Amino acid sequence: MAHSLTPAPAPADLARYMIRMRLSLMRNSLRGDNATNLYFGVAVGLILALGTIAVAVLWPAYLPLTLAVWFSGWLFGPIFIGGGSEALRPEYFTMLPAPPRRIAAALLAGAFAGPAPAVNLIALLSLPVYGWRFGPAGVLIGLVAAVTTLVTMVMVSRVVVAFIGLFVRSRATATAFGVVTGTAIALCSNGWAPVAALGGTDTSAWFEVLFRVLPSGWGVAAIEGPWPLALAILAANAGVIVLLLVVWSSLLSRRVASAARGGVPARRGAPRPFPRAGGARITAAKELRAWWRDLVRIQLLAVAFSFAIVTPVLLLAIGVWVMVPFAGLIAIVMAAASSANLYGSDGTALWLTLMTPGAERSDVRGRQLAWLLVVGPAAAVLTLGGTLVSGQDWAWPWVLGLFPALLGGGAGIVVLLAVTSLVPGTDPHKRGGNPLSTGADETAETSLAWLVLIAVPSTALPAAGAILLDTWAGVVTGVLTGLLSAWGLGAIAGRRLEKHGIELLNLMKHGPAPVSDKPTTADLPLVHRIGVTFCYTLAWLPLFPQGLVPMVMKIFGIGDRVWFLALHLPPVWQWPTIIFMIALGLLMYGYAILIPMRLSSSSSIEAGGTGRA
Repeated sequence: MAHSLTPAPAPADLARYMIRMRLSLMRNSLRGDNATNLYFGVAVGLILALGTIAVAVLWPAYLPLTLAVWFSGWLFGPIFIGGGSEALRPEYFTMLPAPPRRIAAALLAGAFAGPAPAVNLIALLSLPVYGWRFGPAGVLIGLVAAVTTLVTMVMVSRVVVAFIGLFVRSRATATAFGVVTGTAIALCSNGWAPVAALGGTDTSAWFEVLFRVLPSGWGVAAIEGPWPLALAILAANAGVIVLLLVVWSSLLSRRVASAARGGVPARRGAPRPFPRAGGARITAAKELRAWWRDLVRIQLLAVAFSFAIVTPVLLLAIGVWVMVPFAGLIAIVMAAASSANLYGSDGTALWLTLMTPGAERSDVRGRQLAWLLVVGPAAAVLTLGGTLVSGQDWAWPWVLGLFPALLGGGAGIVVLLAVTSLVPGTDPHKRGGNPLSTGADETAETSLAWLVLIAVPSTALPAAGAILLDTWAGVVTGVLTGLLSAWGLGAIAGRRLEKHGIELLNLMKHGPAPVSDKPTTADLPLVHRIGVTFCYTLAWLPLFPQGLVPMVMKIFGIGDRVWFLALHLPPVWQWPTIIFMIALGLLMYGYAILIPMRLSSSSSIEAGGTGRA
């Protein structure tokens, strides 16, 4: 009754409220690493935006391709970050006395209140710059097209997020979404291979048409066409925006209703009883059910294996078979990276373990066992099948030695980081209408995943070194390394959970406690903040793909130069370039680690001096 008597807010007022809420949320979150990441992202975005304008001036033929890259960011961005980041969730506004279409329009206005649309608008100013070639009319059309293209990109991103939140509500759809995500990531890393394979054919005309058919290319097509065609394209773009708004409002209405019902229909039939066992076996049984039922875990596992399969397949377009035997090893590393926040994804359910005397170590071992059962068999099939199909007989010692080392290292590092670097998330039964959003800090989870991507391969270094000396000694070393990593790191994780389980539960329930006197990266000068973030983000490029990988290829005489810079240089410059790239990567990591450490040590000395005074 009160809801019906409350006057509906005006559309302009509702949009203004959404914008103010979005800006307030962003302003209050600009602390510590969040502020550093935002400043770094805006700086990189501005550089890319100015680069896009430079493309319009110097290389106008490549402007449709450049704008297509911006459009792909809005399209695949929600996919890469697990369903999109929604500061203003539709579930928050279910009690507003306004129709869904009006709420959708207000949420759209709130979506523009942020740095990403502003940076993208600067990039789209390349359209009027490009239109200058066609006279004042081209500049005018370019200005209108810049606005309509920006609105279209943001609307497409919002529709993708709403679609994910509504339809990814079963194992099949979560798996399909994970496959799409893994394929998209693989295309971003190795999509150049099929393009290079097609480079010998006359495909330039097809690409020109394709990049103008995409929504990002409509502005270019309008500028290049005559007045009637330009007006028709702009009118069609406005119609697409209205259609996207209608679709989005419909999806939001269904999503809110679905979330109110609980999202997933009730399970039919009697539940299967747990096995009559105790200790690690009962925990493993529970974890296996979580891997089977939790849509987040299903999606992340599908991402790992689809990326591991698609990446070597893309390289086959240029005749490179060297990666096929290692598909299973890639799957292990990716699965470990996606599983590094095991306890955080469970929310406050840890109290069940803490209330059971002596259950902490069994809980860790059970989670290790379940992870091995979920990842190990599928990775083994990929490894053995890929090596057999590829015909790369030289790879057998490597896959046999590195497989157990990586599998054991992943099982140990996953549980160790889960109890030492936990990222608190929302309890599974309290998640919003987007089932693939855990509510955890995405930046922290991404950093944890990058740490795993570095730590797990490092556990296989002893086996790789032994294989270089003796084949069978390397295989034995890999098995021993895997067993030692899984057992030793699991034992450390169990002891850590016993001693600090209460602190972990408090962290998951209330979040990290503010520490005012402890220096963070945000206390560094702005130049050092940007430098630390830049080094952490890009140091892996010179160290691994441009340093260590070509070094291994040089040692084994692999002739495929692929995208490695050193292998494209004259032989006299190859080893110096490899050494320089490895040194550059190590120096970047050293700068990113030592600068904050120096800040902490200097602050401690100042605090000690103040205390003595």
